[in-house]
Amino acid sequence: MFLTKECDYGVRVIRALSDGRKKTVDEIATQEHIPKKYAYKIVKKLERGGFIYSIRGRSGGYQILKPLNDFTLVDVVVAIDPDRYLNECLRGDSECQFKHQEDVCLVHKELARLQELVISALNAKTMDVILQVEETDDV
Repeated sequence: MFLTKECDYGVRVIRALSDGRKKTVDEIATQEHIPKKYAYKIVKKLERGGFIYSIRGRSGGYQILKPLNDFTLVDVVVAIDPDRYLNECLRGDSECQFKHQEDVCLVHKELARLQELVISALNAKTMDVILQVEETDDV
């Protein structure tokens, strides 16, 4: 489950919107040093994931939708890149040549253990704790 640049950008978009204010993609991209072409792609994925919502029109933009205390880093990662695995062999549909042996592949077993540790660590704190944001009724 190595984090891609897109996953990093997704976390940055959440950080930019964590103050509860509406911001345009340009404002988010500038604030978080995200290339605009990626920022548009990332906000769409976060919107589909239910983390943010778009406000249409001339004074439109994006705003946080989901309370920051309701999700973790792993939730953002999955919204941006749902097929993240530490190693390809951990995917259920992978073509590992050792997958169908009687004995469990010890390398696979260790990689699965490490992936669980990473997921557990990414799930350990909610975004409000990570970003040290006080929740308000507005968010």
